[in-house]
Amino acid sequence: MSASPDFIAAPAAEVLLVSCYELGHEPLGLVVPAGLLARAGIRARLLDLAVEEFDADAVRGASLVGISVPMYTALRLGMRVARRVRAVNPRAHICFYGLYAGLNRDHLLGDLADSCLGAEFELPLLGLARRILSAPQSDPRTMVDPTDADPSLRSPGRDVSLRPARDALSHRTHYAHLALGDARHEVGYLQTTRGCKHLCTHCPLPPAYAGTFYAIPEQDVLADIDTLVARGARHITFADPDFLNGPGHALRITRAMAARHPGLTFDYTAKIEHLLRSPEIVDELQTLGSVFVVSALESMNNEVLRHLHKGHTRADALAVIRRFRARGLALRPSLVPFTPWETRASFTELLDTVASEGLVDAIDAVQYSIRLLLPAGSLLLDDPTVTCLLDGFDPAAPGHRWHHPDPEMDALQASIARIAEESGRNEIGARAAFASVCDRVSPGWSPTATRAPGPAPRLTESWFC
Repeated sequence: MSASPDFIAAPAAEVLLVSCYELGHEPLGLVVPAGLLARAGIRARLLDLAVEEFDADAVRGASLVGISVPMYTALRLGMRVARRVRAVNPRAHICFYGLYAGLNRDHLLGDLADSCLGAEFELPLLGLARRILSAPQSDPRTMVDPTDADPSLRSPGRDVSLRPARDALSHRTHYAHLALGDARHEVGYLQTTRGCKHLCTHCPLPPAYAGTFYAIPEQDVLADIDTLVARGARHITFADPDFLNGPGHALRITRAMAARHPGLTFDYTAKIEHLLRSPEIVDELQTLGSVFVVSALESMNNEVLRHLHKGHTRADALAVIRRFRARGLALRPSLVPFTPWETRASFTELLDTVASEGLVDAIDAVQYSIRLLLPAGSLLLDDPTVTCLLDGFDPAAPGHRWHHPDPEMDALQASIARIAEESGRNEIGARAAFASVCDRVSPGWSPTATRAPGPAPRLTESWFC
């Protein structure tokens, strides 16, 4: 690890922070808490199992093992890691932290975890590390302050710097790159806000943030961008759940970024309703360097969109898609095409729209296979059209099991998931994968019209949660 003024000399690391998956990026779930710990004089060893092998020696030497679980896939993998950690070092305190740790606290504590810290975990994690390291003769597994409240609604960004320790990981070239035609560019990954002001019922954020968000200080964001560019990044992915929750903050950041680093490109995520209502902001962001935008389209079925509280309709989505095409700006929709309200007919209509609106090259195969997740605390558990389909909670998944009213839709989802898996494993292109999905829906069927603008800018990771 290279020298940094943020780091204070400390004894050999007794804190091990582990990430399993963070959308193919350098994990914020490691570098952000590592920076906070380092500034407090605590050196953490970082292990990213997306690009590194499990390090049994590091586990043996750790009194505290923190496992970052910001999303569902990370949680599933993290549960396996916790079992390996427990086998290698039974004395270590295992702490799950991040969004899905807070949601699944009741199901993780015990055999898998000694503590769980929710979405706003940094300060509680620092406090836990201090307690464990200050009492080396005590059993680390018992070092949990019973007065700790659920930290999910805390906002440490208002009280303490969340500047990442970017030099704490040495594998940055192994992460997702920007693909522009045949060119590949290194990508920096960071947030400008945390939380979300929206209450989409299928999203894991509302149980943790209750419709709130906050901005990370502009000077900290820009300093981090400077660091990323100095390390070789030529593109920035803004990891905010919705970059346009705070449009003024977003514009200040991107204007300053463009002035400091001319030619630096970026992508961001925003809801369809924001993209529809704020065309002037979308246009300015394009002039400042945005090359594509991710948006949670989810479905083209208005009943689905109503149950998910998406805040947009099919007509709204089409308007945004067409405005983006007129701008020459790539839109990369994310989908949740398998929900209790989707039908074979509406799924077929979704595929037809993807083809006719020129989105085939903009959607990774895995998106066609996504099935609604019902984690603990999901707002959809209050929807009677969902509760009648529940088949119990699966702690191994973890989540609430549900079945589709039409058994053929569950079978269709499973078969499309196999197509997506094969496409990823064999690096099958988006068009070939789309054709396979269409053929599975109806053998020999193809969309009524296909618009083919050609490959769109994308990241090299086919991300999913």
